[in-house]
Amino acid sequence: MDTMRERFATITSRLLDEDPRLAVVLAEITADRFREAATTHPDRVINVGIREQLLIGAGGGLALTGMRPIMHTFASFLVERPFEQVKLDFGHQDTGGVLVSAAGSYDWPAGGFTHMAPGDVALLDTLDGWTIHVPGHPDEAETLLRHAAAAGDDRVYLRLSEHANAAPRPVDGHGLHTVRSGRRGVVVAVGPMLDNVLAAVDGLDVTVLYATTVRPFDARTLRTAAGVTDAADVVLVEPYLAGTSSAAVGEALLDLPHRVLGLGVGRRELRRYGTIPEHLAGQGLDPATLRSRIDGFLAG
Repeated sequence: MDTMRERFATITSRLLDEDPRLAVVLAEITADRFREAATTHPDRVINVGIREQLLIGAGGGLALTGMRPIMHTFASFLVERPFEQVKLDFGHQDTGGVLVSAAGSYDWPAGGFTHMAPGDVALLDTLDGWTIHVPGHPDEAETLLRHAAAAGDDRVYLRLSEHANAAPRPVDGHGLHTVRSGRRGVVVAVGPMLDNVLAAVDGLDVTVLYATTVRPFDARTLRTAAGVTDAADVVLVEPYLAGTSSAAVGEALLDLPHRVLGLGVGRRELRRYGTIPEHLAGQGLDPATLRSRIDGFLAG
């Protein structure tokens, strides 16, 4: 199976052939996979070098001319480093574009903390009007990328990962999807966390909702699921900063007695850079630890 990042490069190169409104802006990362596309469309594949603020500024400028820019690099360099440009060149200017990241929370552990961005979704969530997709499989990433590229002038963040579920689920770029139903509570699994969540709740009488689009947050589906359970207990399992969507859950259930447990990447920096499975275990996101934390929460 190819990775989400590989699929992104392949599909985006095809989309450049199909849609003259699209342009790709790079900052060295993944540029080698766009060499052929750059030869075919030299005016619409732009590599600005290791200048991430310029990456966003160039994309914003293209958007002002009516183009649909797709900007790509690692999440730490796409959202965190040029955050002021994201805020001003797209939000303040009210232009649209597509941010496509790679290497989110700990996809390249050997790169160290400079190449990790567990706070990217929480940071982008401080801005208005962003749609945020977190696919859990390359097929889902392709579907969501095509949605984003074909959109009008909205602002979209597509968060790709090396961590993926074994099989894709049907996604449509909207809301939460019910994977299984139960009575003891609701577990929301975001993107690549689904397989671990399903393994963790095996045998538990809980509803599992799958999220590949986390903003806007699908309050209606969550309310419906919580309303048919014996207790409005919600566990969020996110592949980025723990509790990123806790406020959205609380707002969705504002008039219902409820409890929320936010599981994800902790604020404490893990300074021993192992593999992705080792980082998952270190953050308590492996199936065994998830089972213990979910079971303990629901029992409480």
